[in-house]
Amino acid sequence: MERSLVLIKPDAMKRNVAGAIINRFEQRGLKIVALKMLRMDETLAKRHYAIHQGKPFFDGLVKHITSSPIIAIVFEGEKAVELIRKIVGATDPAKSERGTIRADFGMDIPNNAVHGSDSPENAAKEIGLFFVEKEIFNY
Repeated sequence: MERSLVLIKPDAMKRNVAGAIINRFEQRGLKIVALKMLRMDETLAKRHYAIHQGKPFFDGLVKHITSSPIIAIVFEGEKAVELIRKIVGATDPAKSERGTIRADFGMDIPNNAVHGSDSPENAAKEIGLFFVEKEIFNY
């Protein structure tokens, strides 16, 4: 079984759609193995978005993700990364397929409701930023 990280971003939290978003993943057979609500600080945000450092939108990403609490979730399932990417949709909600989370709950690129790991390797790194092993459950 594969694991992947999903972050429910501040824009989705402020609009009270976190439960609906989590439900989309569970309905597709993904299992929650870790979950926490937190307010990401600037240091963690910069580590999480390190791949984008130096790009013109980097500071905006950091400012947005630290603007309110988020929910960090580790989902587990067969080809979890690939499935989550399909459920989430394209980065730009306007270009996301109907029925995806970003098409239904995203407003624009920065306010696109969720983050999902883009590869199994990045999922492992990202999960390690938010969770220690004892916080991830096998059941």
